[in-house]
Amino acid sequence: MVVYLRLLKESFTFAMNALRNNKLRTVLSLLGVTIGIFSIIAVLTAVNSLDRKIKADLSTLDKNTIFLTSQSFGPTEVPEWKREQFPKVNYEEFQYLKENLNNVENSCFQFFTQHESFKYETNDVTDVNIVAVTYEFADIQRLELSEGRFFNESESNSGSAVVVLGYEVAKGLFGDIDPIGKMVRLYGRRFQVIGITKKQGMTLGIGDSNDTSAFISSNFLRKIYGDNNESMLPVILIKPEKGADIEELKGNIAQKLRNFRGVKSQEINNFFINILSGFTDMIDNIVGQMKMIGWGISLFSLLVGGFGIANIMFVSVKERTNLIGIQKSLGAKNKFILYQFLFEAMILSVIGGMIGLLLVWIIALVMTNVLDFEFVLSLGNILLGTSLATIIGLISGILPAISASRLDPVEAIRTGM
Repeated sequence: MVVYLRLLKESFTFAMNALRNNKLRTVLSLLGVTIGIFSIIAVLTAVNSLDRKIKADLSTLDKNTIFLTSQSFGPTEVPEWKREQFPKVNYEEFQYLKENLNNVENSCFQFFTQHESFKYETNDVTDVNIVAVTYEFADIQRLELSEGRFFNESESNSGSAVVVLGYEVAKGLFGDIDPIGKMVRLYGRRFQVIGITKKQGMTLGIGDSNDTSAFISSNFLRKIYGDNNESMLPVILIKPEKGADIEELKGNIAQKLRNFRGVKSQEINNFFINILSGFTDMIDNIVGQMKMIGWGISLFSLLVGGFGIANIMFVSVKERTNLIGIQKSLGAKNKFILYQFLFEAMILSVIGGMIGLLLVWIIALVMTNVLDFEFVLSLGNILLGTSLATIIGLISGILPAISASRLDPVEAIRTGM
């Protein structure tokens, strides 16, 4: 064991000497490994961070949450002309399903509608995402508030002019002033601010960030615009109970809504039952494809880096032929010479890989501070980068190491003189 530790120490010394004595040649050789490791780990870090952020944004919703509406959230075989004839879901259908469905934890009624502007005294915030929902929404989405509260059942049913503002909206309207209880203007009406959401940050999930949204009662919109406004798409959100059979629940929803609407048995459903898990599966597929593309591009850089390491090791063998001959004449075994050059190649490659990892860490740190998005260089990616660099060094150094170990000591000494 001591012999191998000493061998590793000597190999590291030789590797560092190679770096010092042939700086330009070594740097150029290591550049391929550095770029390769940087490319792979940078892509994986970006994709993993993106995946983590999307999953965090979607974590507030159960992946089995059902969106019942007249529109499909994905590809469908129903032709467009027929989809345009589908009636929109309405509040009465929401109430009927809420009272008659089993295995449902909660449900709510929502309007997808246009962005609007808010005004408070001389301050105004534009392009605010209006989330018009019933009071159950806070439970379904597990909405977190930093101040105040969400509107209650009575306020929801009566369509009270109360609003819960997103973090950025409240900041733009009020600055450092306490917003709770203040009156803001929306749709030409006065709304009382009753709550502020916790800061969420940039979102990559479904729809807008809570920070740039405002939550009002869907019944308020029903009072001023009715149920058939073209600028609003009504949706019924249904959150199944844990352990519920989703396919059975979807069938139950379809049957009850068909009966309520009087759809004939030979006719297709004139609504769509969209489920969130289909969206998350699509995201997982996209993330997997991005990783594969990143690996494909980066492997070319690693291949070039491997050739660079092999080249410098062959040169190193040639330069130290005399030394190899002397070591062998003093009793060094072929295995000792083999390990010596093999370790040296691996150490050089790992140095290149560590430089690549350092660059990824620095860029991730800078990008996290510049953007409202956290790039995380995980321990798994660090270990992966180090392992890849070690493997590249092993593969690149095996042929030079074998050629060095097979040198005849007499010829090696004579050649080096």
